Amino acid sequence: MGESGTGKELFAQAIHNRSNRRERPFIPVNCAAIPSALLESELFGYEEGSFTHAKKGGKMGLFELANDGTIFLDEVGDMPFELQAKLLRVLQEQKIRRVGGTEEKDINVRVIAATNRDLEQLVFKNRFRQDLFYRLNVIRIEIPPLRERREDIPKLIDKFLRSSSRNVFAIDSIDEEAMKLLQSYDWPGNVRELKNAIDYAVCMADGREIQLCHLPKWISKLETVPIRTNRTLREVIEEAERKLIRETLNRCGNGIEEKKKAAQELGISLATLYNKIKKYHLDTEEDGF
Repeated sequence: MGESGTGKELFAQAIHNRSNRRERPFIPVNCAAIPSALLESELFGYEEGSFTHAKKGGKMGLFELANDGTIFLDEVGDMPFELQAKLLRVLQEQKIRRVGGTEEKDINVRVIAATNRDLEQLVFKNRFRQDLFYRLNVIRIEIPPLRERREDIPKLIDKFLRSSSRNVFAIDSIDEEAMKLLQSYDWPGNVRELKNAIDYAVCMADGREIQLCHLPKWISKLETVPIRTNRTLREVIEEAERKLIRETLNRCGNGIEEKKKAAQELGISLATLYNKIKKYHLDTEEDGF
């Protein structure tokens, strides 16, 4: 379970790579990307002559290709309702039958499913089979969004920079102000959005270091801050930081537990949060506290 862009497929690949199936295939399938009319034949294969334009000799399905390995069903919450019953039978019987075929074939496949949707809510709305949900929900792993694990951001950026440097560019660092802004942003697109932002900054940088001006405008809080020609860059950043902390505190509340939650969202310690509240005078009545 996890929002789009959190790295669910990467996690599934890691499970496969650490298992005793690692020498066998890992087959990813995006259930939302394949048209409903084709998904059954893609998953289970088809026999020759089973429909118009069917390949001579038929075609092996993805479950057969993944035999003795792992199949990763991404966006399983978008699977057509009528196909869910067939998937349930495959999971229960460990057998598949090609479209247009009469013979069943034994398979030995580890199934890892992923979704960014609330399957329990879909079950409640009769849009996802309850029995299939229980069949899939054996070991449930929830991958938190990037905004809830901001401590990962510097590590991910370091990896992305090393990857970019191996390709074309020679960027090897990011300055403190740029890193501060990246760690304060909420990343609705999660790790995927972070990678795109770093790729953009690498292309814009004119030296070996990424600076604030190289970051894409869609994440820059500076756009919402009135710019005066007589203000320094530090003053602009501090105003953006003050605004973000104030908004977070207003949303979370002023109690000790609420401030702990606010500090976690901001990716800083509680002590640092108190210091910044004092620095920016956010504990006065005019700021809602």
